[in-house]
Formats: sequence, structure tokens, C-alpha cells
Amino acid sequence: MLAYLLQGLGYGFAAAVQPGPFQTYVMSQALERGWRRALPAALAPLISDGPIIALTLLVLTRLPPSWERVLLVVGGIFILYLAWGAFQAWRRFDLTGPEPEPAVAAHGLVKAALMNALSPGPYLYWSLVTGPILLAGWREAPAHGVGFLAGFYFAMVGAVAALIVLFGTARHLGPRVTRALVGLSALALTGFGLVQLARGIF
Repeated sequence: MLAYLLQGLGYGFAAAVQPGPFQTYVMSQALERGWRRALPAALAPLISDGPIIALTLLVLTRLPPSWERVLLVVGGIFILYLAWGAFQAWRRFDLTGPEPEPAVAAHGLVKAALMNALSPGPYLYWSLVTGPILLAGWREAPAHGVGFLAGFYFAMVGAVAALIVLFGTARHLGPRVTRALVGLSALALTGFGLVQLARGIF
């Protein structure tokens, strides 16, 4: 079981630190709202990945390649929607006063979970990389599969939470720096969305 636990820790950390739409979104939330309010978004994979794992292991490998294109297009549109939200936050950013309180504390967590669910990355990751390891461990002993999952999500959630805290503390560098970083996150999300759309269409 230890071998699978260690593999889970390694793959979970790698998944968390790889640049992508989900990571960019949680960083932008940390910049806009502060790390304390954005921290629940680190739990998003625990909400979205259950269905993703089941789908990739049971269905995704049997579907035609065109299905991946549909997922790319839908995910790209959603990422552009999030980019628009970040751009609006950049435009409304008040350099002289405090930032407004979010209306609903769980709003960022729900959006982050949707971001993860609509991105092809987790589907491809679980179908091509971690899925076979999970199945192999489970076939040896269910405890091995559970150990792999526990290590994976312990490392992933912990690393994403660390990123949120790191970027959230950037708010203390001053409102102009924070506003610039929010603008950069909007540009990065726009880039991810356009690239994903292009991959799905072409």
C-alpha cells in the first residue's frame, strides 16, 4: 500500500502545480478576494473528480474521438466566461477603498468545481495516467486503490491551498500590484479559453 500512497502523493502534487485553467482561476480568486475567502476553492477537485473518475474509467475510453472535441469547446466557452468575470473585476477594482464582500462564500468553490469538471485535463489525466494505476492497485487489493486516491488528493488539495495562500498574500503588496495581477489572470484565462476552443474546433 505504501508504494501506491507515494505514487498518489507524487501524481497529486504534479497535477496541482501544472499550469492550467483551474490553477489560474483559483489564483485569480485569491488575488481578487484574499486567500481566506478563496481557500475553499482548493476543495473543488473533491467535488468534481468523483464523477470524472467514474466516467473516464467506465465510459470515456469507449467513446469516439469527436466527444473530446465537444468537451474542449464547452470547456473553452466556460473558461472565457470566467475570464470575462476576472476582466470585470479588474475594471471595477477600487484603488482607494476596500474590495466588496462576496455575496455567497461558496460561490468560488462552485465555479472552481465547474471549471475542473468542464476541463479536459482531468478526464485525460485519469484515463491515460492515473486511472490505470488506480485500477491496478484496486485489483491487487482495494486498500491499495484507496491509498493511491488518499495520497493523490492529500497532495493536490494541499498544493492548491498553498498556491492560494501564496497568491493571496500578494494583495499586501498594494492595490496597484493586485489590480495588475488580476488583469494578468484575466489575460491568462482568456488564453486558456481560446486555446481550448481552437483545439476543439480545429
